[in-house]
Amino acid sequence: MPFVYQLEPDLTAAEFQDILIRSGLDNVRPVVSDLDRLDQMLRNAQIVLTCRNEDKKLIGFSRAITDYAYCTYLSELAVDKDNQCNGIGTKLMKQTHEIAGLQTSLILLSASDAAEYYNKIGVPKENLCFVVQRNKD
Repeated sequence: MPFVYQLEPDLTAAEFQDILIRSGLDNVRPVVSDLDRLDQMLRNAQIVLTCRNEDKKLIGFSRAITDYAYCTYLSELAVDKDNQCNGIGTKLMKQTHEIAGLQTSLILLSASDAAEYYNKIGVPKENLCFVVQRNKD
């Protein structure tokens, strides 16, 4: 099955919402029902990369913030549950890093359900991460 990977800076908040739900990330993204906030998240990202199937249906997505010089924060990596285990997430992550520049460190915070995935594909785990939590919505 051929997949098309492409930058889509104009991806709609509705499509973003849909892939978050179909991937299962809606349970860790409390803003999934707030289309205005999802739109803002898209518009302020430097990299919005998608994977679509032959019917042009969105089946994978990554969103990153980067300075293109030192660090890249991969804030979302989502693949439709029906298309997981096909290498789509790994390819999205690799292409996101390539677009940002391999001289950058690719940094992400994993959802607890996805931690095993990152271990499986060989992403090294770091112990020094500190998070100042956002104000609750």
